[in-house]
Amino acid sequence: MITPKGAKPILVKDDSFFTKKRFGFIFNEEKKIKEAYKEITKVEDLLSPGNSACLGCHAELALRTTLRILGANTILAIPPGCMGGIGVVGFQGGSGSKIPVFFPLLDNTAAMLAGINRAYRRQGRDDINVVAFAGDGGTADAGFQSLSEAAERGENIIYICYDNEAYMNTGVQRSGTTPKWSWTQTTPIGQDSRGKSQKGKDMPMIMAQHGIPYVATANPSFLPDYIEKLKKAMQIRNGMSYIHLYSGCPTGWKFPTEKTIEVGRIAVETNLYPLWECENGKFKLTHKVRKRRPISDYSQLMQKYAHLTPAELSELQRQVDDTYRSFEKLCKL
Repeated sequence: MITPKGAKPILVKDDSFFTKKRFGFIFNEEKKIKEAYKEITKVEDLLSPGNSACLGCHAELALRTTLRILGANTILAIPPGCMGGIGVVGFQGGSGSKIPVFFPLLDNTAAMLAGINRAYRRQGRDDINVVAFAGDGGTADAGFQSLSEAAERGENIIYICYDNEAYMNTGVQRSGTTPKWSWTQTTPIGQDSRGKSQKGKDMPMIMAQHGIPYVATANPSFLPDYIEKLKKAMQIRNGMSYIHLYSGCPTGWKFPTEKTIEVGRIAVETNLYPLWECENGKFKLTHKVRKRRPISDYSQLMQKYAHLTPAELSELQRQVDDTYRSFEKLCKL
């Protein structure tokens, strides 16, 4: 230990602030991250090494992880969107993945997967992972009717929505999940507009209201949590599993590409995007925030919220806090 000349070393006692007991959650999280890294790197990467994803794409990281966990015994559907040019078309005209993958229409992804799953079940095959990896436009907007009906019928598919909160692939237009006050090309900032004027759809809660066996939120900045939820979804055999995936977009949200993981973590640490799951109607937080950070820590990281006034930030903070308190009550039921 190096100390200033004449000074005595400071001894840290077991019951001090710097003990493992007080910081056990940090050690535990680091351990989970290392274990997750070992798990996903010891299996084959089923996505092409070269692709057309933007630098810092959260969804690309999530798709690679998803395929590593689901494995080769998977059939994948990716409707038009950012990931369509990665998982289906791939790089230089070749297929983007090493498993069967197809390009449904924007509005029929869940219906096509339901048909594929039923065809395999007629053959006595219920071991195939039939999976959608769809954006928010193909989920909350154009594809919602197909998704809702598949959920109501109890179709045994895994539906993953990567939500970058706009139609990014076509130039950053607002979608049903775009949050209030967000800048997009169709919700501009000006004298008569303060970004999107409506709240975004709460898709994971909407899907939970369908009464399906498993619903969860996830975030690629918390990969161990996402991996565990993928494993649970794979075990469901009596209906749909739905995972709503936070997907930070440096291009559309306008933040530095190297900040993607940080932005995703702060989204959770501000309680803006809590990580939870609902198993057979029972809600549970899967990551508890020890000390909530102010929403300004999140908004200041990206230009899509750069226009917010102190009053608007205060209102956004109130909405986040109210929503989170309501969810905590739901978890206690």
